Amino acid sequence: MAALTNKSLTALALLVALVVGAVPVPAPALELHSIEQAAADYRNSNEQLQEMFRAALLDTSKLAEYASDGTAYVKTGDIPAEWLRDASAQSRPYLFFAKNDPDVRRLLQAITARMAKYLQIDPYANAYTLDYRVWEQKFELDSLAYPTALAWSYWKTTGDASIFTPDFSKMLDAVLATMQREQDHPRNSSYTHKELANDGKGRPVGYTGMIWTGFRPSDDACYYNFLIPSEMFAVVALGDMSEIERDVYHNVVKAREAKALRDEVQRGIQTYGLVLMPKYGYVYAYEVDGLGNAILTDDANIPSLLSAPYIGYTGTNDRYYDNTRRFLLSQDNPSFYQGHRARGIGSYHTPDHWVWPLALIVQGMTATSNTEKQDVLNQLLASDPGDHLLHESFNPDDPRQFTRQDFGWPNALFSEFVMTQFQGISAIPMGDTGDLEFRSE
Repeated sequence: MAALTNKSLTALALLVALVVGAVPVPAPALELHSIEQAAADYRNSNEQLQEMFRAALLDTSKLAEYASDGTAYVKTGDIPAEWLRDASAQSRPYLFFAKNDPDVRRLLQAITARMAKYLQIDPYANAYTLDYRVWEQKFELDSLAYPTALAWSYWKTTGDASIFTPDFSKMLDAVLATMQREQDHPRNSSYTHKELANDGKGRPVGYTGMIWTGFRPSDDACYYNFLIPSEMFAVVALGDMSEIERDVYHNVVKAREAKALRDEVQRGIQTYGLVLMPKYGYVYAYEVDGLGNAILTDDANIPSLLSAPYIGYTGTNDRYYDNTRRFLLSQDNPSFYQGHRARGIGSYHTPDHWVWPLALIVQGMTATSNTEKQDVLNQLLASDPGDHLLHESFNPDDPRQFTRQDFGWPNALFSEFVMTQFQGISAIPMGDTGDLEFRSE
């Protein structure tokens, strides 16, 4: 018998570990030719950027898998569950390839089909398992908006309306009904959660026309339950829903309902969501309660105030967004942190003074100067601890200290950032809010 080599021994040890269950069997990466080719073809004189882009673009194909029912499941990374928000964002860069690659179209159709089932099971849940069990029931308004916006973007990118099945129509019904119910949470809703104040009901709120939400996109409980970035995204998604109902399902009644709710939420944002700061002028608050209280800050998770143009709510030239952006990227913002290697917005979800790549990328994607975009890219490259991946958060003085070994969302967003801001590829919109009315001074 031939002697076993070190490589053979390693393989044998791994096999034994798999048999006894010590090591989980990873799902094989999906074979998506256009994605693989784009990664292989990407060349840059900066080898670190080249490696980071390739790893980022391929990341979703390693975290997605087809289920036995023909749908596709997208794991968030090192947590064995799918978040509606994360999975939508992780899928988004593949929209660039969907028009010309039927395999990518099939994957996106399957991802959306699974989300449609999730939201019929429980529209108050934010994360689910491969076998459709609710992983968390944290009601996050953005979790209703993301699948709707993803499907709309797919439709506009590919021209393929087959994604709008009868099952997806039922999802839209569940989304709209939940949003309408939560417009008057104290009177109409029975939702509670142990992490919320007031015996799980949340703090008192006034009626604003906006939609109550229990949790932020960080999965942290809201302090005041009208979360302005999520309201902004709801406005975008409701506009998408109205167009889908009108032009695809030919349901004028539902289209009008969605548009009416969109306009009510928009009036609420413009009435209650703007706060005057002597140094900056009117800025968007992060959270309000409709009773005169507000929190002035931001969180790295998207939707964020910083991301308002990215999610399609407003343009970068809007005066209130510009005021807000200047405040958010300053030391006056309590969630803005600065170190020797990076500076940017963090999250109350992770260690104090740690910066999130998600926020840095959004800063770059909403920047109006090439200098700022390049500066953000340099900071992202500096955040690489050596594995050529982006993580949840990192110590801006020592990027070797970070959270989340495997986190798909920032990697997907990074590939989108490079393609749209440095390769000249046109951005994919999330919605059209051109007919919205904004407050004027």
